[in-house]
Amino acid sequence: MSFLSEVAVYIGRIRQFRRDDWIVYAAWVGLMVGLCSSTAGFLGAGHLRGVTFPESAWLVPVGAVVFTVSIAIDTIGHRTIYKEAIAGAEKLVHGITTFAGIGSCVLLCAAYGRPGPFWIPALVLTLISFLYSLVDEVFHWRRYVRERADRVEMWSHVGILLGHGTMMTAWWVWFFAGYPGVEETLARW
Repeated sequence: MSFLSEVAVYIGRIRQFRRDDWIVYAAWVGLMVGLCSSTAGFLGAGHLRGVTFPESAWLVPVGAVVFTVSIAIDTIGHRTIYKEAIAGAEKLVHGITTFAGIGSCVLLCAAYGRPGPFWIPALVLTLISFLYSLVDEVFHWRRYVRERADRVEMWSHVGILLGHGTMMTAWWVWFFAGYPGVEETLARW
């Protein structure tokens, strides 16, 4: 079977969703779409008002889009074919990764106004989110090697790591540069 055919089969599993699967999927992917929209919207609003942002700032929503599309695909498998396989320890790893990832984004936003108390916990949570993402990869590769995972699942994780890595690295570069463009955007709001 070609890879594109595998992608079609994988995405087609969304037809197997029950009500609870749709709720989880809509909440999770919707949260990620919100991240894409809010970061791109803020930059776009500033740009339309003549604010110049560094290239690193624009990579935040670019990485978020790659991350979101990859998560949207990956979650279909998590809610269908791999639901039982990830019900134990892997589900806990996903929860920790999600908590750390969301927390790091919230604290990075809070660090704009008060970097002192927020940037160190934001950095720690960022590192935890990446560490647990790698722990999650061990589960996926172990399943793949035992022929209980497919290429679409594995490639979606490449997209997740690429998108998350791009988004968070760019965000930290922007933060350490002093969030250029943010003050001007807020002043022109």
